[in-house]
Amino acid sequence: MFAPLTWFLVASSLAAMVYAVVLAARNKRIDWPVLGAIGVVEVGLLAQLVVGIVQFSGTDRDVSGPFFIGYLIGSLIILPIGAFWALAESSRWGAGVLAIACLVIPILELRLHDVWTA
Repeated sequence: MFAPLTWFLVASSLAAMVYAVVLAARNKRIDWPVLGAIGVVEVGLLAQLVVGIVQFSGTDRDVSGPFFIGYLIGSLIILPIGAFWALAESSRWGAGVLAIACLVIPILELRLHDVWTA
């Protein structure tokens, strides 16, 4: 895997999580800046999906294919689900849901890194 992209995704997702937590603490709904940050993370996740599939197809490592591809696809769909849920929720908990979705991304990224390097 391309480690700088992984660490960028971890850092940017955590930054978006902090912003969503601040919105939730201030009893605010999600706004365009947090959606823009989520969009940046999502584009990075899409790039990681492409890079991951290309690297997986050309490697001779003992990597579990279903787990690896599953983590790539799973990390790609978490943020849109969280964002749609947050947009549908009109209370502070919409931002809370988005914060949890943003927290899931670093966990999946670190697990993906472990699967790749194992």
